[in-house]
Amino acid sequence: MTLEKQLISKTFYETFMESNENVHPIRVLGELYVAEQQNEVPDLTNIRFAQGEVYFLNKDYEAAIFKWESIPNELGPWAQKNMADAYFELDLLSNAEDFYKSIETDSEVLKTEVLLQLFSLYIQRGKLEMAVESIKEAVRLNPDYPDVTDLARGFFEEHSDWGNAVELAVNEAIRTESLSWFEVLHSYVDQGRTAKMEPNYFSEALSVLYRVDQAHFESLSAALWNSYKKSDLYFSWLKEYNHLLLNMEPGRSHTWSLLSELYKDTYFELISGKHLIRDLSHLIPNHITNWVKIASPSHSLVSASAVLAWSEIFPSNIDSSAVSEAEGLVNRSVRYQDGLEESFKLFENVMKWAKEKGVLMGERFEWMVRELLDLDAGHLLIAGAASNGKSSFVNTLLGEELMGDSTSASVLFKDSDEAEIHAVTDEEVRSISDLEDFRQSAEKSQQTLIRCRMPFAFLQNNRLAVIDTPGLAGQSKFRNGVFQYLHFADSMLFVLNADSPLTDKELDLAVRMREQAPELPIHFLLSKMDRIPDSQDAMDLLDETQSRVHTYFPKAKVFAFSAYYESESQLNDLAVFIKSIMDGRNRKEERTAKVLYYIKKSIKFLLEKRVEMENSLIDTIKWNEEMVTKLKGANNQLSDMEEEKIRTIKKSYSQIKDKMRQDLEKRIPELLRNCSEMVTEDSDFGKIHTELNDEMNNRVHEYIEETVLPDFHVSIQEWIAESEGEFRSSQAYLDEMSESFNELYDGEEKISLDCDFRVLDDWRRDADRMTRGSVQLDKANILNRFSPSQFLLKSAGKLLGAIQQNKAMLHNKYKQFIEHEDYSEIAESITNKFMQQFELFEKSLERDIKMFFRNPFDVLNHTVEETYKDIAENKEALSDMRKNPEIYQDPLTLFDLKLRQFEWITSAGEKVKEYR
Repeated sequence: MTLEKQLISKTFYETFMESNENVHPIRVLGELYVAEQQNEVPDLTNIRFAQGEVYFLNKDYEAAIFKWESIPNELGPWAQKNMADAYFELDLLSNAEDFYKSIETDSEVLKTEVLLQLFSLYIQRGKLEMAVESIKEAVRLNPDYPDVTDLARGFFEEHSDWGNAVELAVNEAIRTESLSWFEVLHSYVDQGRTAKMEPNYFSEALSVLYRVDQAHFESLSAALWNSYKKSDLYFSWLKEYNHLLLNMEPGRSHTWSLLSELYKDTYFELISGKHLIRDLSHLIPNHITNWVKIASPSHSLVSASAVLAWSEIFPSNIDSSAVSEAEGLVNRSVRYQDGLEESFKLFENVMKWAKEKGVLMGERFEWMVRELLDLDAGHLLIAGAASNGKSSFVNTLLGEELMGDSTSASVLFKDSDEAEIHAVTDEEVRSISDLEDFRQSAEKSQQTLIRCRMPFAFLQNNRLAVIDTPGLAGQSKFRNGVFQYLHFADSMLFVLNADSPLTDKELDLAVRMREQAPELPIHFLLSKMDRIPDSQDAMDLLDETQSRVHTYFPKAKVFAFSAYYESESQLNDLAVFIKSIMDGRNRKEERTAKVLYYIKKSIKFLLEKRVEMENSLIDTIKWNEEMVTKLKGANNQLSDMEEEKIRTIKKSYSQIKDKMRQDLEKRIPELLRNCSEMVTEDSDFGKIHTELNDEMNNRVHEYIEETVLPDFHVSIQEWIAESEGEFRSSQAYLDEMSESFNELYDGEEKISLDCDFRVLDDWRRDADRMTRGSVQLDKANILNRFSPSQFLLKSAGKLLGAIQQNKAMLHNKYKQFIEHEDYSEIAESITNKFMQQFELFEKSLERDIKMFFRNPFDVLNHTVEETYKDIAENKEALSDMRKNPEIYQDPLTLFDLKLRQFEWITSAGEKVKEYR
């Protein structure tokens, strides 16, 4: 046993026990102590140190401390450590800690022992942070010390100190290159203990593991990858890991199945459209470059195509050597078998994204692409002039007279056990109930595709679907009917007329169709051959037509046809001809190319739609701003109209009312003076004033009821009629204004400036109320007022009325008084009281006229507010569109990236196609 081990285990005393095994150590050391004291210069240090050990082992800690207190030589630090151990055993932990901390030594072993003792002491005292520091320092100082790393790991795990546990595992894995420590780290990753740690923390450990064991490297990489997947550090992990792997050269001795699958899934998740390109552009190049390096055989083509597609769209991002390697892989790869299904999934994703953005490609467009998935029936497109016998040829194929010459829609005929007909437009798919409905639908729109499924023997026997397009009547109509289905067809049959085969116009169209769809085989059918009775002439015409056709279409075939030839024989020949032009090709690959074409067309349309949407927003904002100006102008015109009507109608009414007032104020005094005729010499002058007052009131009431009110009733009815005319002219003007605005709103009944004519009914009712029935006026005190003249007359009448000779004098005085009295004041008083209701009515006129115009004002103001809201919303949308154009454009760019990748995939192992 080495000295250090003896000092650690406190068995240094055994060095003094040689040949004294059967004697107790205390006796042996005591005798040696006494003997050493006899020397001239005694050295008792080692003996005292050994005695302390014996006392310690026998739990006499105080005696041990006493022995170790004076150890001056190289054993001094160990003696201090032992004294601390003794205090520790005595549970004097503070003293023990002080002694441990005071030890100064160069011995790594002693330092390690002290740190381990402090570690235990701190745990016992509950000072866990200091315990962590002690054990970490022990590991740092002497990691190979027995059990120190296991002790540290156990402590960290027990206290869920996963940060230090992971740090320990990483450091030890790097230091020892031991798979056991990498497995510990792997377990921490699987438990999610590393998910919040920066990915670059593991780079060195991964580099070491890659060198030690690639299988474990792949396994740990996959574990870390999955742990970061749903965290904020995911992109940091991808960047760090790809940078790490970029500098490695993974050999083909190991198949990287786990990593290859992760690279594939991550790549397609990154380009799914959920992320902006600016967030991906620094990740993808290294990612796909590394993917090619480690791709499993099943992913080799997909990874290589990803590199080539990315380099096409972002040419400067990928190293040229990686591109060259990818090209080599594609060229050496076998044909990809799942292209059609995968391409259609991409098409569906594009359609789904477009719908989320509010852009619809149309039912017909989507239906055509879905129809390409049916590989059982080849699509034969029939084109040609209606006069060339095209309809007769189609009907011959169908075995019944379904098609006429006036067809505008394109029709797809397909064999089916049960009859099922649908009209497919961009807006809807509509079921067709019978043949009459079918024929009517076929004659309507070029933008309708009719799908007719029913039992067709010839189509079934030849696994054929026929697309009949509108006959060639005008070039634009023909282009609309035929050109939109070129990429939907597998082959095309151009129907020619034997009377004038392949005219310049037909040749020009056929060449244009080939330019539009260079992969589409174009063949020709020479119809109406029955018009050439001589068989040799017919053969010569066929040869001449073939020669002319082959000049422009070297691979094209020509079939001679007549609706009057023997049916069964001709159908057999036709079946052979169709088989020759439809068979011998890989329909699945060609349909895949067609789906990719429609995806490319969709992406182009959606990109153009983005520009169209921006321009539309600009135009809409400008149009709405112009509408606000027009609406405000209309509002001002309406205000002017309202003021003018208020002024005109009130003035007209005021004239009627003022005339009535003038008549009353003029006529009432006359009526009152005429009452003098009631005064005679026989009158009772004591009561005459009362009788006169009553008569005066009666005459005024009678005049108002029989003359004033009837005249006013007539006048106000005329006034109401005139006012209605004014209102009607206003409404007519507002109707024209509404119509003009609604024309600006594309015929939408958005603005209806209807006035409230109920105001006239209210006026008629008020007029009847004011002019019908008896007058409700209080009796006026005309002669009973307390004026001096009236007082004198009344007094005189009472005093002198009984005296006969005074009656003549009173009679004259009364008549003079009545005839010459000033009645203007009483006339004004009566008139004012009578006129109150008419003046109240006049005061309400302005309010009533405003009520008449209130709805037009409300409509205009509401429309202005609505238009301002639209302007604000459109400006915000335009701002967002201009501020973040990548939100719309990036997903389309990524769709284009996938499209190009599929194009590379489907070209793997491809031979050069023959020019048709």
